[in-house]
Amino acid sequence: MRVDEPISEQNWIPGLYDDRRSLGELHACLPGDAATDVPWYVRVLENPKSPVALAGAVDLFTHDCIHLVLGRGLLPQDEAFVLGFTMGTSAVCPRWQARLLGFSARYFYRGSYRFSDLDRAVFHYAVAAGRRSSVVPLGDVDFSALLDESLATVRARVGLREWWLDAVYRGERQRWPHTAASRRLGTSLEARVA
Repeated sequence: MRVDEPISEQNWIPGLYDDRRSLGELHACLPGDAATDVPWYVRVLENPKSPVALAGAVDLFTHDCIHLVLGRGLLPQDEAFVLGFTMGTSAVCPRWQARLLGFSARYFYRGSYRFSDLDRAVFHYAVAAGRRSSVVPLGDVDFSALLDESLATVRARVGLREWWLDAVYRGERQRWPHTAASRRLGTSLEARVA
């Protein structure tokens, strides 16, 4: 990516190691949809206000903050990982709910919200990683109270260790080495621009 290239959903990635900036600074530069642009069929399963919300359901602000904490971009594979990891860290996540969300995102969601077979596999990989982690339930974190904190501080508060997450991402790169999202895991926007 050239320095003068505009930041879009396709080339935006906070990176795992860019932890000098605050959560609020990074959130301010995140491109993406407004909450009102999220389709109803996504909100039914993934919005915590829905009567049938699944484990790990969060509002859009929290979802965006989780992208930052995990150092994930906005490609479909990144979205699948963020959804899966969030679901996996929830206090109660029955296996049927993870299967239902993976199935729904693969076969019922439309457009950019629809999972490919690979995205669905990454989603389940991330659910398992979230379950194995010592991270607090990410859907329960009040990220608005942490906006002035550095990304490193926020990660420490939720129990996320960068070395552990880097190992998870190495496993993801080994399983799916030829995807754009896998190739840039563990890098930062600044490193790619420099």
